[in-house]
Parts: sequence; C-alpha cells; structure tokens
Amino acid sequence: MEIKRAGSRPSEKGSAGYFSGTVRIDPLFDAPEPSKSFGAAVTFEPGARTHWHSHPLGQTLIVTAGCGRVQRRGGPVEEIRPGDVVWIAPGELHWHGAAPTTAMTHIAIAERVNGKGSDWFEPVSEEQYLGGEELR
Repeated sequence: MEIKRAGSRPSEKGSAGYFSGTVRIDPLFDAPEPSKSFGAAVTFEPGARTHWHSHPLGQTLIVTAGCGRVQRRGGPVEEIRPGDVVWIAPGELHWHGAAPTTAMTHIAIAERVNGKGSDWFEPVSEEQYLGGEELR
C-alpha cells in the first residue's frame, strides 16, 4: 500500500501543445507496473479546453467543481457539472474543458498502452467550442 499525500506532487501548467487557455494539472496517482492507470485533477479557467485527443483504453472524467463542456467527434457539445461522470470510449476523438464564463475541475483517469496514454490532435476551434461546428 502507498498513500499519496495531498500536495506532495507539484502542480503543472497545461502545455500549449495540448490545451487552449489556462489549465492547471495536479497529479494524483501514477500506478506502478504492471498497472497502467494514472490520474490527475485538472482545473480549466473559463474558456480553457483540451485539444482534440483520444485514449487507447478510454478515459473517465469525474467533475468535481464548476461547469464544463465535453464533445465527441460528430456529437453535440454537452454541459457537465459536479457529480457527473463521463466515460470516453477507447480511441474516441473528443475534447473537454470549462464553460465560457465558469471554471471547471475534473478528475481524469486513463490507462497507458506501451507507455502512451493519449494521442493529441489539433486545437478545438472557437466555433466548435461554442457548438456551431462539429468535427466529422
């Protein structure tokens, strides 16, 4: 057993290569081999969001604060709030982030395949973020 104490790992700024806007990542766990799971609390300032991306074994998001948005390729922009749990299927192209005027924090949990937990693509356009254009 191992206990990870709150605040024992430093916060990180979300990389511009993966996020638009101001994002803070607070690592929660990175399970040792043979486990593949890892998780972080991610806080998005209003309007901030991930780029389009996918996960080889899927991803679970647990919204803990604020109001956010999530969209899968070809689907509508969905609002998410505290207590909502979002399951994103393996390989499903998607993005998630805060609402335009409200910050949002979620816990993100995923698994790695051959050391890789995500595949990253282009930024989400403002039109896509506002729900006016779906990526097909």
